[in-house]
Amino acid sequence: MNLVVGLGNPGRQYSANRHNVGFMVVDELAITCRADGFRSKFNGEYAKGEVSGEDVVLLKPQTFMNDSGRSVQAAMAFFKPKIDRLLVIHDELDLPFGTVRLKVGGGHAGHNGLRSIMACIGAGDFGRIRFGIGRPPPGFRGEVADYVLSNFDGAERAELPDLLKKAAASVVEVAARGLAAAMNVSNARPRPAKTPKKTEVESGGSSPEGSKRSTGDPPADKRLLN
Repeated sequence: MNLVVGLGNPGRQYSANRHNVGFMVVDELAITCRADGFRSKFNGEYAKGEVSGEDVVLLKPQTFMNDSGRSVQAAMAFFKPKIDRLLVIHDELDLPFGTVRLKVGGGHAGHNGLRSIMACIGAGDFGRIRFGIGRPPPGFRGEVADYVLSNFDGAERAELPDLLKKAAASVVEVAARGLAAAMNVSNARPRPAKTPKKTEVESGGSSPEGSKRSTGDPPADKRLLN
């Protein structure tokens, strides 16, 4: 049994936020694995499907970001996946937009959804899919929290569908190959093209030459969201 968790905040007002990209990937994956429809349980919404012949549970915590661990802990207690079968999908400030990376273990790097999960399950050595959203651009008015709780811009929205498919494909790789092997495939960086060497020609010249509430109402404290 694989438990795949997408992180985000519940409520329509947050649905297109950068911080909700984990929910977006899980929704894309639900289509890929022909999941049976989301229903409410475990302080979240979950669905069941199959990826590469492996049973998978998709989970979107509805507790607001900072309390995501309560939902993950409840789902793990029920389905009892091994820690290496837990995969968490989250937004990543330290990766440029368009970058998708697999990682196993590590700290939370200030991401409060990861912080909550690690505190609730007492471990951090689970798999993560890091979806790059980049840092706030120069001239951005507001704090980092305002940036992650803002929507993708027009240019990013145009690329988003393909990137969500790419992230969902990483989950399929994990189910098919295991985390270590999938990391080698998904994290491989394309080699830069070799610059052709200049060759002399007969003329002597040279050749030319990438909160704890489970409703959609906004919490009083924005810190619960990020």
